[in-house]
Amino acid sequence: MHRVRLGRLLLAGLLMIGGCGGSAGGDQPRAGAPPGGWRTAGCQFSRAPEYTMMGGIRMPVTPAPLRAAMERIERGGRMRFPESFAGIEVDQLRVRAIVYRVPATSAEFDDFIRQAAENTCIHVRDAAHAAAELGAWHDRVVTDLAFWAARGVHIVTVGSRHDGAGVEIGTRDVERARSELPVHYGPEAPLIFIEHGPITPLAGGGPAVPEPGD
Repeated sequence: MHRVRLGRLLLAGLLMIGGCGGSAGGDQPRAGAPPGGWRTAGCQFSRAPEYTMMGGIRMPVTPAPLRAAMERIERGGRMRFPESFAGIEVDQLRVRAIVYRVPATSAEFDDFIRQAAENTCIHVRDAAHAAAELGAWHDRVVTDLAFWAARGVHIVTVGSRHDGAGVEIGTRDVERARSELPVHYGPEAPLIFIEHGPITPLAGGGPAVPEPGD
């Protein structure tokens, strides 16, 4: 299954800020994701994937109608329904998009998705947290990077997951981070910890940028 996640990635030194999290396989929701969801009427029609050649390799692409629908949904979700919208991704081989939203606040957003989808296939899945909420947690952790570096917790990446699961913290000190960050931010902080070693320069590349505290 080939899916491309939408979103912007901001690189600041060695700190990568943006949506993160791998793509789900098949029709199954991501592990740990809330159950539930629905799909638009356009999903009853089968569509052949579209391809383009890149460097002699045949690659799937997002058809223009689906791309336009995704842009409408993402723009509307972020601007009009920030308490509901969590993220969006595209499944190019199945010619569909997957939208994640918080179900408790999504009635109007769901109606908007149905209208914005037109005749394209949009799968809608439940999310635990909206993008706006995770963005606030993300910014708080980024602001505290120097604090954590001084305590010996080296955070390499911080990213809000587009499936609304939480803010993913990449660190070489997973166990220590898992122990100390929830104490500092509170047990309800939606933090997900993954092991991430230091970033090393490519062979023959320029000098590496030191991590905070190194």
